[in-house]
Amino acid sequence: QVHLVESGGGSVQAGGSLRLSCTISRPTDSRYCMAWFRQTPGKEREWVGGIYTFLKDINYADSMKGRFTISRDYAKNTMYLQMGDLKPEDPAMYYCAASFFPCRLRNLRTDYNHWGQGAQVTVSS
Repeated sequence: QVHLVESGGGSVQAGGSLRLSCTISRPTDSRYCMAWFRQTPGKEREWVGGIYTFLKDINYADSMKGRFTISRDYAKNTMYLQMGDLKPEDPAMYYCAASFFPCRLRNLRTDYNHWGQGAQVTVSS
């Protein structure tokens, strides 16, 4: 069974940086879309960005460009989300999601059928 496990969440001061990791275990195909979403209570889950392993495409939500960087270690089956200059609007539960080939790297949560348990990020002023 496919599992996604996030790590690296925590608390950081405003302006600081944090890196989240998501490792996929037992992937059924080496080609898949892997994405980050975030959610705060009472709000819809928001797409941060993601990577399509087959084409090595990386896309971001417009609002995330510049401060957030997605990368991947193919040998470790791990995707990273490097977050910089964290702001008061960034605290959320950050989720990792994946869907296998054929897939489309889009911001629709319904496109993804594998999810991690989430990693909490808090930002203190």
